[in-house]
Amino acid sequence: MEMLSPFLLVRFGLLGLLDRQALVRASYFAPMEGRERAAYWAFQLMTALILALMLLLPVRMQPCSVFILGVLLYLAGLALLGAAVVAYAHPADSGLNRGGVYRWSRNPMYVAYFLLFCGCALLTQSALLLAAAVVFQLAAHIIIRAEERWCLARFGREYAWYMRKVRRYF
Repeated sequence: MEMLSPFLLVRFGLLGLLDRQALVRASYFAPMEGRERAAYWAFQLMTALILALMLLLPVRMQPCSVFILGVLLYLAGLALLGAAVVAYAHPADSGLNRGGVYRWSRNPMYVAYFLLFCGCALLTQSALLLAAAVVFQLAAHIIIRAEERWCLARFGREYAWYMRKVRRYF
């Protein structure tokens, strides 16, 4: 529980506190086609598995170097998630998020999740959690491609310009 609570507080608590409508926006998935639907279900299953493992697995403090790296990745992911949530709660008038960490990454929340989940895998020394985080990220990449297609249709040239100027990840 010590790993799960801060994640949930930042992802849902902070976002809801900043803008309740942002919670609704964040729960929306772009329309998906073909293998994107399979990726969506893999994403959902991996999310459930990761959260369950974060809740159930104990943190292991030895070896110290693995523990320290795990803490650093977890905290980096949590900090990035906090920054992404704050920026996400304040989109431009058009509805497109380009401020804050969205100036450097089109998908900082997905990057934050991956860092945080990898940190948890190191903290628990769980190969299963690490594998779930990798599958989660691979599925997220496919979902991100669907989101980009949706954003191009919704925001047009503004999003096309944003895609040229800002990397998908970092």
